[in-house]
Amino acid sequence: MNALRIPLRSAAPLRRAARAQLPKASPFRPSYNGGRKYSTAPPPPEAKSSSSTLWLGLGAAGAAGAAWYFFTESGENAVKSGVQQAKVAANFVPTKEDYEKVYRKIADLVADAGDYDDGSYGPVLLRLAWHSSGTYDKESGSGGSNYATMRFEPESLHGANAGLNVARELMEKIKQEFPWITYGDLWTLAGVAAIQEMGGPKIPWRPGRIDGVATQATPDGRLPDASQGSDHLRNIFYRMGFNDQEIVALSGAHALGRCHANRSGFVGPWTFSPTTVTNDYYKLLFDEKWVWKKWEGPKQLEDKKTKSLMMLPTDYVLTQDKSFKKHAKAYADSQDLWFKDFSSAVARLFELGVPEKQWVSPEPWIIPTVDEQDAKKSA
Repeated sequence: MNALRIPLRSAAPLRRAARAQLPKASPFRPSYNGGRKYSTAPPPPEAKSSSSTLWLGLGAAGAAGAAWYFFTESGENAVKSGVQQAKVAANFVPTKEDYEKVYRKIADLVADAGDYDDGSYGPVLLRLAWHSSGTYDKESGSGGSNYATMRFEPESLHGANAGLNVARELMEKIKQEFPWITYGDLWTLAGVAAIQEMGGPKIPWRPGRIDGVATQATPDGRLPDASQGSDHLRNIFYRMGFNDQEIVALSGAHALGRCHANRSGFVGPWTFSPTTVTNDYYKLLFDEKWVWKKWEGPKQLEDKKTKSLMMLPTDYVLTQDKSFKKHAKAYADSQDLWFKDFSSAVARLFELGVPEKQWVSPEPWIIPTVDEQDAKKSA
């Protein structure tokens, strides 16, 4: 109850924060189910909800979030988390179909990259989702996908995030079209779309993340340093709650994309098909002869045969560490096995740091691909 004695000058920013939760009117016309219980019950909702129902519901949720703040002393994010929880409790949330529309817009961007890299934005969007989630610390509960703090400096300027301004700017276009979606949900949904639209497995996903503030930005050093070895990988991934098998499964994301000398310092693709999700990454690790690249840049390996592919020290260690190697070899032998384990690990990664009460669904969804959405419409 000490929070009730917060000075008025401290309360003013909180009132502004609560008001900020009220979205501006947009063409968005979702379907909603009403029904939060109040001391004085509101009128029963109409059979078909409207955008006005949405805005009224969000206003009530904003008020609930503001009140929730004063009883928890948790700061600005408490308001936002309270808003999200109130939305979930009252079912004032967009439907799965609304998120499918966002997914579709992201998928259109993935395939419309022109001359960027290998003609796809998919790899850089997956990297955005990965890096915005992989900052989680299970001991402190900080980091993860919940606050989308890569929007702020200094996190946006961390070396591991170099070049991700490209992905954030792309997602800003989607955000303008769908202003109701949070950045955390948008970025992780982009990662799902990137994997699925480039031929990968289905990734279970659900919305419920909130947007934090600059003070929640995570410190540098929480993401993997590609120049390191097995001890470093374990320190990074164990901190998030992953085990050796999951470390190896998540490393398979390097099937996609390439390194850039002006970003990470490294250069080149890992596979011959950097815009298609396959287990070639693991196959190449064992099938090719890898030698240290002779150049002025950081230590990396290249395939002896064509000298067109690369592996990072953290990739090559998967073939050297006994525990890592058995999982990497299993994934080289079976793409189906890797798809299954990769899907599970990525789904967990994208949910790190999000309180259970914020989820809009008790179980994750499977968002259909664009082809599947089209097939459903024409059926």
